[in-house]
Amino acid sequence: MHIMVWMAAATALNLGDGQTQGRALYSPESAESSDSSVEVKRARPATGFLYKAIRVGNETYAYCVYVPPEYTAERAWPAILFLHGSGERGSDGFFQTDVGIAKAIRHNRKLCPAIVVMPQCRPGQWWEDEMLDMALRCVEDASREYHFDPNRVYLTGLSMGGAGAWRLGSRMPDAFAAVVPICGFFGRPDVPAPREQLAEAADKLAKLPIWCFHGDADMSVPVERSREVAAAIQAAGGNIKYNEIRDGRHNVWDHVYKNPALWQWLFSQKRSTPP
Repeated sequence: MHIMVWMAAATALNLGDGQTQGRALYSPESAESSDSSVEVKRARPATGFLYKAIRVGNETYAYCVYVPPEYTAERAWPAILFLHGSGERGSDGFFQTDVGIAKAIRHNRKLCPAIVVMPQCRPGQWWEDEMLDMALRCVEDASREYHFDPNRVYLTGLSMGGAGAWRLGSRMPDAFAAVVPICGFFGRPDVPAPREQLAEAADKLAKLPIWCFHGDADMSVPVERSREVAAAIQAAGGNIKYNEIRDGRHNVWDHVYKNPALWQWLFSQKRSTPP
């Protein structure tokens, strides 16, 4: 499904009024029983790190979704789309949970009382076009089973995933409540971003609450890549928070995702555009 078609048809992540979201897979109303005295209990939705799969065209993509143990369909939950880096590309559906946000949740799950959707980019590909389309489909798929809050859907990514967060955020600025790119880049990591493309993207990103992080000693993605995007967003009138971590190398995401201040800030953000 094309991103813009998906955006229009799904009304910002297909969350609508939430009446079909978070519905139990088993419903007593649909149970067939000739004995009205038999009590049929509604199954409790599965929680934890869960393996999922979606079909896009002729391809099947495995992904992972984290659902807090406290989850209940009685209320809407914040949701996060996490885009991993180049080292976690694959097709197993779980390798992307070894780093970043999933690792932080395993360390202290109380920091992240949200549903986290973690798609997996295929080998040799980037978070562009087809892979971003697939990532959005994973969010849509998870939203059919769990009760998402349409005004509190967040986007974050690290390294190659940070680049994907910049790209997707600029394409769909009205879909997300906030974006957190970590050691990302716009374009390619080894060259400055194309000025005209960056300026066009910055105009759209300026609408979003953004907190960007980069280590000033990063040898994989030069810190200049985040500096130039942050400067372009500021020039476009955006109110971006930008932190350079002193002596921070490429894996600054370990520090960032364990920081309570990040989560407090993130979950305080809500979409300004109504669903």
